[in-house]
Amino acid sequence: MDVFGQALTDQFKHGKADTLHLYTSLGDLEEMPLDLFFRSEADMPELETYALELCKGKVLDIGAGVGSHALVLQERSFDVTALDISPAACEIMRERGVKNILCGAIGDLQLEKYDTLLLLMNGIGVFGKLHGFAAFLERAKGLINPGGQLLFDSSDITYAYDDTELPTTHYFGEVSYQYEYKGVKGEWFNWMFIDQATLISTAYQAGWTCEILYVDENDQYLARLFLPRSLQY
Repeated sequence: MDVFGQALTDQFKHGKADTLHLYTSLGDLEEMPLDLFFRSEADMPELETYALELCKGKVLDIGAGVGSHALVLQERSFDVTALDISPAACEIMRERGVKNILCGAIGDLQLEKYDTLLLLMNGIGVFGKLHGFAAFLERAKGLINPGGQLLFDSSDITYAYDDTELPTTHYFGEVSYQYEYKGVKGEWFNWMFIDQATLISTAYQAGWTCEILYVDENDQYLARLFLPRSLQY
C-alpha cells in the first residue's frame, strides 16, 4: 500500500492532510511535514537551488516526488524527465504540469542517456544500503552522456548515535523506516545516508571522481560525481 502516496494526495487535493508518522529503526517516532514536498523555488534551501543551477543538458530527476524540482527545471526550458516509484506521486506530477514522467524504479529504465542525474532531498537514500548505492554507481555509467554528472545531497548521521555505539553489523548510515497514515502502516523500507569520507571512498572504488560542492550549517552537503574519459560509455 502506498501510504506515503495517499498522504501526498490528500495534501495536494485538500491543501492539508492528517499527520504522517514515520517510525525509524533508530527508535524515534517522527512527523513528516508534507508541505515540504510542494515547495516553490523561493522556499527551497540554498543547497537545492544551487544544485538546480548546476544542472546541464538533459536531466533525469530520480525520486522526483511530486515534481517540485522538475517544475523549476522545466520552467527554465530544460529537457527534464521526472522518475518516481509512487503511482500517486506520478499522478500529482501530471496534475501539477510535469511533462515527462516515468513511473517506476531506476532499475526499470532503458539505457537512455542523460547529462545530469539529479537526486535531491537525500535521493540516494532510495538505494537502501551502501552496496545498493555502489551498484547504482555501476549502472549510472550507462545512463550518462560523456561529460555527464551525478548531483545529490546527503549527510553524516553519526549524531544519531550520540547516546549509543555505532552499529557493527552494518554501515551506520543505513536506516529502516515505516510510514503510518490514518492508522494504516506501510511496509518497512531501507534508506541510506552517507558521510563524505565513505562517499568519496565508494565513488573512487567505482571509478567516479567526487567533488563536495556545498555544506550547510546542518552538515548536509551537495556532491557532484563524474567519470574520467576512460570510463565513459
